[in-house]
Amino acid sequence: MNIMTVTLTTEAPASHWGKADVTFQGSLATIHLSGSDELRQVQMAARKIRNQGINYVQLDGGLWNLHSQWAFAQGFATAKAGYQVDWCGNDADKEILNHRAVAAQFARKLINDTPEDLSPLSLANQAASWLKNIGGDHVSFTIIEGQELLEKKWVGIHAVGRGSERPPALLELDFNPLGADAPVSVALVGKGITFDSGGYSLKSTEGMLAMKCDMGGAATVTAALGLAMKSGLNKRVKLFLCCAENLVSGRAFKLGDILTYKNGTTVEVVNTDAEGRLVLADGLQAASETGAGLIIDAATLTGAAVMAVGSNYNAIFSPQTATLQLAQKSAAAVSENVWPLPLDPWHKDMCPSAYADTANSRPVKGGGAGGASNAAGFLWRFVSPQANWLHVDLAAAFESSASALWAAGATTHGVLTIAELLKD
Repeated sequence: MNIMTVTLTTEAPASHWGKADVTFQGSLATIHLSGSDELRQVQMAARKIRNQGINYVQLDGGLWNLHSQWAFAQGFATAKAGYQVDWCGNDADKEILNHRAVAAQFARKLINDTPEDLSPLSLANQAASWLKNIGGDHVSFTIIEGQELLEKKWVGIHAVGRGSERPPALLELDFNPLGADAPVSVALVGKGITFDSGGYSLKSTEGMLAMKCDMGGAATVTAALGLAMKSGLNKRVKLFLCCAENLVSGRAFKLGDILTYKNGTTVEVVNTDAEGRLVLADGLQAASETGAGLIIDAATLTGAAVMAVGSNYNAIFSPQTATLQLAQKSAAAVSENVWPLPLDPWHKDMCPSAYADTANSRPVKGGGAGGASNAAGFLWRFVSPQANWLHVDLAAAFESSASALWAAGATTHGVLTIAELLKD
């Protein structure tokens, strides 16, 4: 196997390399740091090295640290297997990087899986199995599927998923290393739409092509919990994955339908492509029932968030300033990017309905102005007033085509932030 050694230097390249920030000499590649935004530069350099057809690298030299090695690995990763990054430095950093790599690879594979291979039940089962393998007897779970969802009053997941031949499902998982009566510290909720056609509000071909990624929230919170468990998490955490396929059929939910949720809230469906918030409403109610002091949900929820913060930040929302600050602190500690967007009480009323307490969106393209905040306002209706709540709109979870920073496909950006939040 041919191995490329990759080092860092603060020296400029020889003049014949011009302004190149990566130079090669035999089996050695050197990244020339310019001193500004070095992590971004390292990740971009990793993409350049990978694009040369290089599959196996050994990082080497004293300038590498935990953050720069992870940035390189994120740039080097692709949707196709058959590549490897060997770490350098102290054993503690190598252990952290190995744990991160396992969690990221789990999330990346799930998100990049084809919609045919990843059904709602498959997503729930794979997530539960992976966490059970990590946590052993500390992990227990149940999966509620199909018609049983209605019996349990999880009407949003059922409505969105009933148009598919493959049943929708809610995974309820409990990680409890403390004992039966331990309080739940954190509840995680993930949007698990394994394919989103838009339903009767049908997406275009271009808009639908990447919708295997619409379960990115479920993959992100699962990978984050697994990473935290591998890192010694010693608190009780419950996980809820809201899994469904949003398809068109004679059984599919329709525009004008009204859903009555477990907490009594009635919702008029004015856009079947605003389905993520309908399934998350169930998950947030389930999370609230645990009494957790902190509830975190993650979802590839709105195009409006991408328009607001771009594809290298995740948008965050919370009614509590301290919760936003904690999320920003956690993201900074692991060199990920988050940015808070507005969420005020009046955002709950920005999707009015003449027939129900609220609509699930506004009947205009993209949900209209402030769409990401309006979606967060909708979700707020289903969160316990006693809980601190963080909503993460994963604008940076997936790249439809390769960029200077990322290969096409899942990025796993957000996994480290949520894992860090679990530690705090």
